[in-house]
Amino acid sequence: MRWALVKVCLAVTAMVVIAFAIPLGLVIQEMARDRAFSNAERQAAAIGPTLSITVDRDQLERAVASTQAGAAGRMALHIPASDETGGQELAIGIRRAAVRDVVTTEQMGRASITEVTGGSALLQPTALSSGKIAVVEVFVPEDEVGNGVTTAWLVLAAVGAALIVGSVAVADRLGVRMVQPAQRLAGAAHDLGEGRLGARVPEEGPTELRSAAIAFNSMADQVVQLLANERELAADLSHRLRTPLTVLRLNAASLGTGPAADQTRAAVEQLEREVDTIIRTAREAKPQTQATAPGAGCDVSEVVRERMEFWSALAEDEGRKVRLAGVDRPVRIPVARPDLTAGLDALLGNVFRHTPEGTAFSVDVHNGEDAVIVLVSDAGPGIEDPEAALERGNSGGRDGSTGLGLDIVRRVAESTGGDVRIGRSVLGGTEVRIWIGLGDATRGPSQARLGRRAGRRKRRGLNH
Repeated sequence: MRWALVKVCLAVTAMVVIAFAIPLGLVIQEMARDRAFSNAERQAAAIGPTLSITVDRDQLERAVASTQAGAAGRMALHIPASDETGGQELAIGIRRAAVRDVVTTEQMGRASITEVTGGSALLQPTALSSGKIAVVEVFVPEDEVGNGVTTAWLVLAAVGAALIVGSVAVADRLGVRMVQPAQRLAGAAHDLGEGRLGARVPEEGPTELRSAAIAFNSMADQVVQLLANERELAADLSHRLRTPLTVLRLNAASLGTGPAADQTRAAVEQLEREVDTIIRTAREAKPQTQATAPGAGCDVSEVVRERMEFWSALAEDEGRKVRLAGVDRPVRIPVARPDLTAGLDALLGNVFRHTPEGTAFSVDVHNGEDAVIVLVSDAGPGIEDPEAALERGNSGGRDGSTGLGLDIVRRVAESTGGDVRIGRSVLGGTEVRIWIGLGDATRGPSQARLGRRAGRRKRRGLNH
């Protein structure tokens, strides 16, 4: 593309230079010729007054010598025979024109130009006092006719070459300006195709290529986001396996002793390690920021009752006291049922996983004017670093934890403009407070952040 543009510009500029330089050179050449013969006519006219007065040889020779052409030996006089010349034809100076040309000029009575050796001769008729016609011959050398023409042609050629070189340079720069963004775009597309997801294109160059770069960068961002969401989904789905794994582990612990029991417990531990490996591999994915679709949601009371019914059987086996409050009436929240289920299972699974047997726990639901708060509390040892536990992939100091359980809960809350806080419960252990905003499912990220800040200010006004 770059060389094609250079070739087109070269051809166009060359045609323009030829179209203007050649006619201009011919005009200059013609002007130089006209200038030379105009000067010769002035020289011939300068001798006219003398011829009209006298035909005396001495006087005419002095008059011819006084002119520039005569002094250079380029003027000659052809005077016909008359009584004043003694009946003889008089010739002064060096004659170069042919006799027939002189006679023709004398008979026609008008100036003419004839080719002679080494140049041209101007034949100018002049009337004598006797009424006859004398012819003044002025020789014009060839180099005088072309005086300055060669220089003019060289100047025109230099100007034309400069124009061509300049146009080629400009075309090359324009070509580079067009080609380089296209090459960068192609290179970035190749890198992205080979899996280098950080490939991006500077948004510069012509308007069309700049738009293409913007579209490419947006596409690359979408690809990265989609891959991150897929990895995140894999991590979340793997984390949901912790619920049945916890049940299996607890049931395996009650099998007693024996080869079968030991194999079952070893298999459960191996499966837990594999799930942890999957979660740790995918935990670097960015949080999914897609808002809940309008109309989507669930009854938080129903979901809490269902999950507590499931976990109560395990709690009874381990001698844990369970308390449930605030679920006696329906409470709608803008969270999909599977997401809320996964979040509750993650928190309750952590209670069974990280607290000793016999540790009590409770789940409370508080319905406010613009938010719903779900409290999951236990009487365990608590979390060493609550703030760190809320960071994705950070377990907060718990051994054998990937840290994604709390992250699942946090994303559920933040999708509605809410947030999650960890504190000390009235039971003496950990309290996870899930603040779920109402009516915020369709808000953008910035609005969600405002909602979370507003929620923090208003949460003290709710009656727990």
